[in-house]
Amino acid sequence: MKTLQVRVDRASFVRVWSSQRSKFFCGFHKKGLHEPTRELFPSRCIRWYVGLADLSIAMKPSSKRPRVLLVLLLVTMQVQFSRADVGTAAHYSPPYTPTACFGNDPSQFPSSNLFAAAGEGIWDNGASCGRQYLVRCISASVSGTCIPSQTIQVRIVDRALSSSSRPSSSGATIVLSTTAFGTIAKSSAAAVNVEYQQV
Repeated sequence: MKTLQVRVDRASFVRVWSSQRSKFFCGFHKKGLHEPTRELFPSRCIRWYVGLADLSIAMKPSSKRPRVLLVLLLVTMQVQFSRADVGTAAHYSPPYTPTACFGNDPSQFPSSNLFAAAGEGIWDNGASCGRQYLVRCISASVSGTCIPSQTIQVRIVDRALSSSSRPSSSGATIVLSTTAFGTIAKSSAAAVNVEYQQV
């Protein structure tokens, strides 16, 4: 068993990694107070610790090592728990009905008009119907096509392969409505590279 202990003023953050059980333990010790927690996700331990410790007092300028270790842990966990995938997005125009998921039901479309048709990669034999995805443009063949810092949430209502309106580009991972595509990229583009994540 390996133990890494970092002392910060009167408080200490203790991280114990057990290779036998592959569990993560963290605790907060302060003047005899011991409140151990057992978490499967290190980020929760970090958030628990930050919530209890007054970092403005604990992290003194002279205390460089604890600060560096804490920052490294936080950065590592952000990378570790990223679940976003990379694919391509095209767009399609009306008519949008009937759809492969909900037919002619008008209530299938969000009031924001942010919806999409699933490409074969995420269609999942129809199981993708109704799923919500976060989508953002990350690159395109023409520089300046993506609209920076724009992330949308779309609902899957159709299958791109059988949609009433043909996609602007074939083989896309996800085919966005005109409104959805125009929110994250210039509408003149046929397709863009996107980062997407189911929510």
